[in-house]
Parts: sequence; C-alpha cells; structure tokens
Amino acid sequence: MSKGRLEAFSDGVIAIIITIMVLELKVPHGDRVQDLAPLLPTFLSYVLSFLYVGIYWNNHHHLLHAATAVTGGILWANLHLLFWLSLFPFTTGWMGENHFTAGPTALYAAVLLMAAIAYFVLQQTIIGTQGKDSILKKAVGRDWKGKLSPPLYVVAILATLRFPRIAQAILVIAALIWLIPDRRIEKRLAG
Repeated sequence: MSKGRLEAFSDGVIAIIITIMVLELKVPHGDRVQDLAPLLPTFLSYVLSFLYVGIYWNNHHHLLHAATAVTGGILWANLHLLFWLSLFPFTTGWMGENHFTAGPTALYAAVLLMAAIAYFVLQQTIIGTQGKDSILKKAVGRDWKGKLSPPLYVVAILATLRFPRIAQAILVIAALIWLIPDRRIEKRLAG
C-alpha cells in the first residue's frame, strides 16, 4: 500500500469522526440566545475534541510524510490509532451531555491517553521500519510534548475523582501545548 492511500484512508476516517461529533450538537428549541445556554457544555466539549482531532490530523500528516514505506505493522499501528480516535465522538458527547462530571471526564481522558499511546506506537513502528538513522527518528528527538502528554492524561484521570475542574483544565492545557504546530518533521524533510 502506498503512503498516499494510507493517508487518504486516515483522512477519511478523521473527517467522519469530526462529522459525527458535529452532528451531536443539537439545535435548541427556541429562538432566544438564552436557549443556547443548556447546550454550552456540549459545545465546549465539541470544541475541545475538535482541537484534539485537528492536532492528531496535523501530526499524523507529518508523520506519514516522514515514512518511506508502509508495512503491515504500520497499517495495524495506524488502525490502532484510528480506533481510539473513533471513540472521541462518544466520549465527547457523554462528557458534554453530563456537564463534565467525573465519570465521563475520566473516560474522555482515558481515551486521550490511549490515543497518545497509539500515536507513539505508530511513530515507533515507522521508526523501526526505517532504522535508527531515519529522518523521523532524528526529527522526533527528545519529543518533550509526546512524553509530557500521557502523564498529564493520567493526572487528569486521577484528578476527576476529587477535582473534576482541575482535570478539565489539565486536558485543555495538554491541547494548548500541542496547538502550536510541531515543525520538527517539516524541518528535517526540507533539510
């Protein structure tokens, strides 16, 4: 399979994920601005998830551009990532519908943790295929963002037990850390 085909398939799945998430936003019954208030938690959870999906899409795009070949291992690692991303609409909807209560927020953070692990597995599978001198290995370097995110998600999961608002703040901070585009792969490919 070519990189282009893998990327097109992944882009399609990610587009469907975003579409499902937006379809969960229900139109209010009423024509006043106040009628939107009950929908605010659902909308905020959608915005956060849209950011996360966009971050994964952006980084996935760069990751595949650094790959020199597509192996069976890469295909399975990519499907593993897409599986966890496909759970975003469910956890997003549940968290928003329940106004960011502990259980839904913990599950949302757990899915983020698993997506981060799956992304790491995909990255390492590509590096393993290319060897220790690969462009991706050199571009990733210390990967402080990749190493910081999983512990943040674990802390958020634990924080939901006593301090759900702190957990939510941690999830927003993790997204903001990744919002600044990671240009390491672009620079390696250009240089």
